[in-house]
Amino acid sequence: MTIDRRTLLKAVGAAPAAALPWSGARAQGAANTIKIGVLTDMSGTYRDIAGPTSAACVRQAVQDFGSRGGLTIEVVSADHQNKPDVGSNVARQWFDRDGVDMIVDVPTSSVGLAVAGVAREKNKAYVNSTSATADLTGSACSPNTVHWTYDTWMLAKSTGGAMVKAGGDTWFFVTADYAFGHALERDTANFVRAAGGKVNGQVRTPFPGTSDFSSFLVQAQASRAKVIGLANAGVDTINSIKQAAEFGLTRRGVKLAALLMFINDVHGLGLQAAQGLVCTETFYWDLNDRTRAFTNKVRGSLNGNMPAMSHAGCYAGTLHYLKAVADMGVAAAKASGAEAVARMKAMPTDDDCFGQGSIRPDGRKIHPAYLFEVKKPEESKGPWDYYKLLQTTAAEEAFRPVAEGGCALVRS
Repeated sequence: MTIDRRTLLKAVGAAPAAALPWSGARAQGAANTIKIGVLTDMSGTYRDIAGPTSAACVRQAVQDFGSRGGLTIEVVSADHQNKPDVGSNVARQWFDRDGVDMIVDVPTSSVGLAVAGVAREKNKAYVNSTSATADLTGSACSPNTVHWTYDTWMLAKSTGGAMVKAGGDTWFFVTADYAFGHALERDTANFVRAAGGKVNGQVRTPFPGTSDFSSFLVQAQASRAKVIGLANAGVDTINSIKQAAEFGLTRRGVKLAALLMFINDVHGLGLQAAQGLVCTETFYWDLNDRTRAFTNKVRGSLNGNMPAMSHAGCYAGTLHYLKAVADMGVAAAKASGAEAVARMKAMPTDDDCFGQGSIRPDGRKIHPAYLFEVKKPEESKGPWDYYKLLQTTAAEEAFRPVAEGGCALVRS
């Protein structure tokens, strides 16, 4: 059964996700088996933007890939608890003991960077969808890593750049105190200053460890900045926006810049609180016929959630990896993750979530970025009908120029 947009807006109920580990075909021996590990946040701040929905999207990619090349595909998952040591230990165990060939997802930039190091050491493939730090294709780039969905440079240019153009020329940052928050603050501040704006200050918030942002917002208000840049994500972003509304900051003319916000966050806030916010995503379920087709296929496995760009990246990255494995052969792909990633870079990408694209030598996946404004309640036609498109940044312009990232893989 397929559904059209109107039906999807009226009903987005879902069946429980299947348990993991999961196999896409009957076992045919380890030699012909590719094993994929979904390393994610199953219980913390980023559960809704990663977690079980990421795993479901990976399983959908396996299902859509089918039986090409006679591959047997297994999927396992684990919760890294947003801790780099936990993520690194899981990755090592998967690679050394459990026969995992590729890791995907990995929210939390500090964990993402740690896992990239382990994947390079063990010569396995790593497709990161949900860590945001642009350092994954810059100073920390690796021949084993593809950074698929978004990064701090792109978010800073799209959302931060739009706010400055709209008159928000003085900023104060409320920043999650780890690699992601630091990178997002850094990249956005660079765009603000380049446009002639000024950064009045910043405050670092514990991560994980706090749900009360009131004291940080008071400091932001005292700075008299026109824009408060929220360099956080997930539940932290939701709580920051809710508490800013409780203090009446937006009624006093202060603008909130949610520098990384997902449709799931908007759902958690509700349109009454989120209306008028701008954000950047590289996927939206209602963007076009192909994104609606993907959502139609996967929504029954999401237990009431909907796919954001992070989940879409898990699907698309996994699908493209499997295409590369089929193209080069299972034995070669298992022998060298770097060679598997090189084959991914050599092949054009095409999927229902992002359309046609490519992967650069630094590992950066290239596709358009979309600046959205959250609709007013009266503008929405139903559940999850939350965005109106403000502008599109072409794929060639959305991400940091390859020569400016400092990646050692890029030849001058």
